[in-house]
Amino acid sequence: MQDQRRQDAGRGVSPDPRAAGDRSADPPRAPAYRPRLAPLPDDPEVLVIGAGAAGIGAARTLAARGVAVAVLEARDRVGGRALTVTLRGHALDLGAHWLHAGPINPLVALGRARGERLRRAAQDSHVWVGRRPGRSDEVRANARAFARADHAMTRGAAQPGADRPAARALPPGLGPWGARVAQVHGLVSGRPLGEVSLQDFPSMEYSDNFFLADGYGSYLARLADGLPVALGTAVTRVDWSDRRVRLTTAGGREYRARAVIVTVPMMVLRDGPAFTPPLPNAVRAAIDGFTTGIYEHAVLHWPSSPFRGRDRLAAIHGRRHTPPGLLTRIDGTPFHYYELDLHEAAALDAAGAGADGVRRHVRAVLGNLFGAARLRDLTIPAVSAWRHDPWSRGSWAVVPPGHAPARQSLHAPVGDTVWFAGEALSREQWGTVGGAYAEGSRAAEAVAARLRPGTA
Repeated sequence: MQDQRRQDAGRGVSPDPRAAGDRSADPPRAPAYRPRLAPLPDDPEVLVIGAGAAGIGAARTLAARGVAVAVLEARDRVGGRALTVTLRGHALDLGAHWLHAGPINPLVALGRARGERLRRAAQDSHVWVGRRPGRSDEVRANARAFARADHAMTRGAAQPGADRPAARALPPGLGPWGARVAQVHGLVSGRPLGEVSLQDFPSMEYSDNFFLADGYGSYLARLADGLPVALGTAVTRVDWSDRRVRLTTAGGREYRARAVIVTVPMMVLRDGPAFTPPLPNAVRAAIDGFTTGIYEHAVLHWPSSPFRGRDRLAAIHGRRHTPPGLLTRIDGTPFHYYELDLHEAAALDAAGAGADGVRRHVRAVLGNLFGAARLRDLTIPAVSAWRHDPWSRGSWAVVPPGHAPARQSLHAPVGDTVWFAGEALSREQWGTVGGAYAEGSRAAEAVAARLRPGTA
């Protein structure tokens, strides 16, 4: 399923959630569900930094192995970049909302086993040309253009040789549909295809996608029920100098354990926490080599929207300004997501537009497409700004051309005491909550095997 311009926090110092960048965002909203958290153990064997999907996956796995674990979370809630809030009585996700790649996403199988209310994403989408629905021949041409592009990039990634930007694999001759193909793939990649490794394209499985009736963020929060998590506990230093770990928090408290799993987003990890001794050069280069992916959305409440059918994407062609992404009639309600890509978010930031500026922009684009009269009942109750969130600084981490080996290299522990996990380390599910959860579980299995050989 998700980029924030970096704020200057100073290397080794955890960012302040009240930092100036937050002024461009809506006020924080309370999560729709808060889990019942357990107290931290007095003598944990493993510490986990971060209670997002990777941290929750790691903690659940360690607890199942009988390993005493303590999770330290900087925010006042769990879930990281997955957050469900209640708007007008309906659960809406302000962050991750797609459960991608159902056959390989561990949260899909787990959700089914738990009886979570999964619903399959619609396979067809709206196609509009200008202000009208597309004709049948235009709908087919749109589908052919995407199919040709997907085939070309998948084939290109399988060819031997040096990595290259994904944009170079786009086939010629896509005609008037080519700009839309590049725009959509840039949105879901987090950056324009010229800045994304071609090796990453086929790894993002989009078959068998799902949504959750009461929100992805609430599902993830329920998975944290009973876990030992300390909220509002930002880690500023990781000391791994004596084959054990000692963590220092912003409040000056220390926690000790035999190992630590760091699930901090790569964009935050560039500046903190500080490591003593410093991380090896190769590890630091792997972390610093990721770029920031941007995927934001404005939540629309739009009863008179021209789109019908729940959970359907809308592709709009033939106008100068079109939404990079538009998910319509979420769960059959009047809610929609207008999805912003890097270009839109960067332009709005450069103009000094805050959340209300995003609202004005969205209304202007939709008014140009559908006419001002159609917007008479449009309201925009929420706008995401993960790129300004000091604990995220982006929607996900992007691998630029040539940096793909960093994912695998960061699987190796540092000094047999420091492990890394998170969506950035997932080869098949990068940029997703499912990928983050899987990576947290992987790191936890490795730690458990290290601490208790032969018991995994």
